[in-house]
Amino acid sequence: MRAAVLRYRVMAYVTGVMLIILCFVGIPLQIAGHAAVADIVGDLHGFLYLVYLVFAWLARKLHLTLGPTVLMLLAGTIPILTFVAERWLTHRYIEPTLARQDTAQPEMAKPPSR
Repeated sequence: MRAAVLRYRVMAYVTGVMLIILCFVGIPLQIAGHAAVADIVGDLHGFLYLVYLVFAWLARKLHLTLGPTVLMLLAGTIPILTFVAERWLTHRYIEPTLARQDTAQPEMAKPPSR
């Protein structure tokens, strides 16, 4: 589960950075007549957003309710929201779930008593 969380967090930051570059650099350059940056970064962000959605699907493993799941999935579409949502979801849902999982594992690892 920790590996899935790490992949989600990395993709959240990568997707967020690409969206900021697209919105604050690529689109203004496109308006100024230089569409190459917006085309390249837009395509890259679109692909990375799909990868982000796959990794964000870990919400199903965390048993999140509908609200946090939708926030997690849509966060890559609004500049800067990716960073806010990732931090909030990590502190509110992911860390407690991982802590519960860590405390449950030693009990599961015990050999059966005779």
